[in-house]
Amino acid sequence: MSLEILTVAEAAEADRAAGVTGIPSFALMRAAGTAVAEAVIARWSPRPVLVLCGPGLNGGDGYVAAHHLREAGWPVRVAAIADPKPGDAERAHKLWAGPVEPAFPSAIDGAELVIDALFGAGISRPLDPVAADLLRTAEAGERPIVAVDLPSGLSGDTGKPLDYAPQAALTVTFHRKKPAHLLQPGRSLCGEVVLSDIGIPDAATPETHVWENQPDLWLDRFPWPGFDAHKHDRGRLGVVSGHQASTGAARLAARAGLRAGAGLVRIHCPPDAVGVIAAHLEAVMLQAFDGSSDLEHQVEAYDAVVIGPAAGVDERTAANLHALARTGAALVIDADALTVFQSRPEDLFALLDRDDVLTPHTGEFERVFPGLLGSAPERITAARQAAARAGAVVLLKGPDTVIAAPDGRAVVNANGSPWLATAGSGDVLAGVVAGLIAQGMDSFEAACAGVWVHAEAGQAFGPGLIAEDLPDLLPGVLSELYFRRHVVR
Repeated sequence: MSLEILTVAEAAEADRAAGVTGIPSFALMRAAGTAVAEAVIARWSPRPVLVLCGPGLNGGDGYVAAHHLREAGWPVRVAAIADPKPGDAERAHKLWAGPVEPAFPSAIDGAELVIDALFGAGISRPLDPVAADLLRTAEAGERPIVAVDLPSGLSGDTGKPLDYAPQAALTVTFHRKKPAHLLQPGRSLCGEVVLSDIGIPDAATPETHVWENQPDLWLDRFPWPGFDAHKHDRGRLGVVSGHQASTGAARLAARAGLRAGAGLVRIHCPPDAVGVIAAHLEAVMLQAFDGSSDLEHQVEAYDAVVIGPAAGVDERTAANLHALARTGAALVIDADALTVFQSRPEDLFALLDRDDVLTPHTGEFERVFPGLLGSAPERITAARQAAARAGAVVLLKGPDTVIAAPDGRAVVNANGSPWLATAGSGDVLAGVVAGLIAQGMDSFEAACAGVWVHAEAGQAFGPGLIAEDLPDLLPGVLSELYFRRHVVR
């Protein structure tokens, strides 16, 4: 499966470029409609189907799907909101060669499955009342809705409804996914997403720097140890803790970094926290520091350092970050170490380089990049602009986590788990990312891998997950990746 994500304009360009190579546009339409019918047949037993067709290319896909379902013996009706436009849509209508009902809400009666082929990703305005009433009626009857390309009324580029878009059980899209298939709320509204190859050559696809996060992007460069590995070969990771009442977050990050493969992990803490932390550590080491200069000296030979989880929103945290920036270690900066720079983000950016990773949730992102989420059309653009502004990797957390590099590359995560919505899970994520960086993995790829692995661990546990569970779930996920990389080839 191709992992590139195309905007609506880029997808249209791929269609046009396919035509230049000699592939007829109607052949693409027939392949798309056939893919929709095949996806329906694979998931449901035969039942009365209503195909709602618009006047354009999306409607043409619907006519083709209706034709193939009828050929497979399914009872199919078609309702249209307008006559098909001349060209491919009209040819598809002739292929159907059956009756077409007017698109009144009453047309839904008797249907047990509805195919939404009204409008695809190119829609730029809210649905008209007729189309909206049709889809609302289908939803109200709890009939499964199968969307062709995207649920009608959903912006393909932003993943946001232009006013109203229905909840689909299944969305069948073609050639490459679009942002709306991955960004919320579009990701939820699409239901299951099937990506179908309809014959557009890869050479016709515009170059993109945005991908869906999957192991195929980074697994070949995952830092597996060699047989002669020594713990110091596997990276040295430091985690900065807060004071004695705020040590849990650092312990979570440290254990996660160790489980992610870092060879040596040490928590650095204020003197008053030594007794609390020492009582909870085994393989993770511990060292007290007395001020930022002492911290700088202690970590000067480290490969990566996590700072921020429960570190304290005060000038001591800011001073510690300044000191760490002088060491050359790659920094994973989270939580309090972001918030402390709320009124002076440029001071933070001045400390960073391309190997550093910022891991804000939406609130922390707004503190460091005020107004950016509101002014950008969607989270991909916001994260890319933030990474360029900061000169570092930005990991914008959420159900549709976006990772962006300063050079414009971006990845959208698609395996997020609702069970990760629990206190401390972000601290574990920071530790996983830092543990991979400590082993020599590129920071952007480490952020991508860390997010995916973290989400898989959360999904593996399911209901009842708490952050303390996550580090010990990582070996199972990593073992599957190792098997995929070294055995399934």
